[in-house]
Amino acid sequence: MFLGRLAQVTLRKSVQVCPKLSRSMVTDGNTILAESLKKQGVEYVFGIVGIPVIETAMAFQMAGLKYIGMRNEQAAAYAAQAIGYLTGKPGVCLAVSGPGLLHCVGGMANAQVNAWPLLVIAGSCAEDHEGIGGFQEWPQVDSSRLYCKYVARPPSARLIPLHVEKAVRLACAGRPGAAYLDMPGTLLLSEVEEEKVPELYNAETVKLAHPDPALVTRAAELLAKAERPLVIVGKGAAYAQAENALRKLVADTGLPFLPTPMGKGVVPDTSMQCVSTARTQALLKADVILLLGARLNWMLHFGQTPRFDPKVKIIQVDISPEEFHNSVKSEVAVHSDIQPFVEALSTKLKEKKFSLSPSHAWWQALAQKQKANTEFVAAQANDVSTPLNYFAVFKAVQEAIPKDSIIVSEGANTMDIGRGLLLNDLPRHRLDAGTFGTMGVGPGFAVAAAQWCRERAPGKRVVCVEGDSAFGFSGMEIETMFRYKLPVIIIIVNNNGIYSGFDKEVMADIQSGGDPAQTTPPTALSVQVRYEKMMEMFGETGHLCRTVPEIQQAIKAAVAVTDRPSIINILINPASSRKPQAFNWLTESKL
Repeated sequence: MFLGRLAQVTLRKSVQVCPKLSRSMVTDGNTILAESLKKQGVEYVFGIVGIPVIETAMAFQMAGLKYIGMRNEQAAAYAAQAIGYLTGKPGVCLAVSGPGLLHCVGGMANAQVNAWPLLVIAGSCAEDHEGIGGFQEWPQVDSSRLYCKYVARPPSARLIPLHVEKAVRLACAGRPGAAYLDMPGTLLLSEVEEEKVPELYNAETVKLAHPDPALVTRAAELLAKAERPLVIVGKGAAYAQAENALRKLVADTGLPFLPTPMGKGVVPDTSMQCVSTARTQALLKADVILLLGARLNWMLHFGQTPRFDPKVKIIQVDISPEEFHNSVKSEVAVHSDIQPFVEALSTKLKEKKFSLSPSHAWWQALAQKQKANTEFVAAQANDVSTPLNYFAVFKAVQEAIPKDSIIVSEGANTMDIGRGLLLNDLPRHRLDAGTFGTMGVGPGFAVAAAQWCRERAPGKRVVCVEGDSAFGFSGMEIETMFRYKLPVIIIIVNNNGIYSGFDKEVMADIQSGGDPAQTTPPTALSVQVRYEKMMEMFGETGHLCRTVPEIQQAIKAAVAVTDRPSIINILINPASSRKPQAFNWLTESKL
């Protein structure tokens, strides 16, 4: 059956390119879909094939799209949205009907909440089998509406281009998000005369939204009068590619800034104006905050007390006006792309000759707090006794990896502590669990980032830093990395558990008392799992590390490998944790 279908596709192609064989050339839904995606500038497809999308993936490759076959549809959706974030054009996640599409739901929701462009295309039950128990029949269009900005099933093959254009445009326009196109098997194989397919839809590129000049003036006045101003650089600023404008603003004004996790690198983490090491103090004491492409959600403690000054004035700049005044009322709310706003604000502040001197009382207070926090972290990082703690591990990793690496990270303590110690000086070089806090995203993100590097930044490395629990969600994507020769460096920080684990002796004692299902702590994982031995499945050798010199040697060896992934398994103290916090990690509910 498979070869028969392939022969049919090949025959159709030969008919199309030889007009003497037919007065009216025909094409099919698969070909129209592939060529429509190519016309919209889509480059990458990640997915898993099966009935009815095997020929679809072939048609994609014949049209010049790059197809990367994954091991799980959810990981494919993560990869497709990561490539969308890196390129500004949504990647496609291709899935089979029913369960295949449902496996994508986690990825669709993550893209929607995380505001990354994604297009999911799934095959579905043949239309003449609907309602009578067709193979993998499921209400896929209705099921996807909750997770997407746009959902459609083209009514005919000739209208596929219309819906592809709209899906791609809506996935990117305004606040990015997910779109879904449903493709019944009958639609994909249906034939139509080429002359009846309208010219491929191709709308003009959406222009940058510029700010209201009056609001820029108000924002400049607020900042100029502030005693304790602060800039928060969000993921939206990274996606908007506003790094040049923002770096100039910070350099010219001397304003302190805080990056959100994926806002790291828009202005370098190593900049003197970065106050990440005094984050709590900066948020608590700031009297005017310039919020650029970030949301006052749980990650910024909703902008509320006790984490913020109750009288703080917020200047909120966002491409999505629906986000304005979320949780707290903004003093100035500006609907604009980040880049033109920052450029206009820089001009206004220059006119006012505004500059915050390092001797300013606000800078002095922040510097004092930075010094105290840095000393604590340094003491922890310099403690290289075994088993190692998180801080010592991340110091060793930071010193050994290439400085321009794309860092992918997920886990609980692994991600939280790593955000402070693993630095980014380039924008869009940090991919992590993000706003939705989704575990399992790491390997999919890493596959996408490595594919991006191969074609746009040869030689740049992707370092995927995983907690042992997080790695378990999508660890088999290591096979995908081998198949496509992607040199991802996977570092597993192994503490035997979720948040924290137990050492061998304690675990044995705990489980000696009866049924493991009743005695094993819910946060426990198996002790000192040898994840690096997964490399042996592919005839390679992984790295097991217990000391800092072993970490340094392993990373050096992994960096030298350019045609396959590496696994570095670092065994740490199961009781290691983050620095004591002045507040709980999540602002308490007021209910």
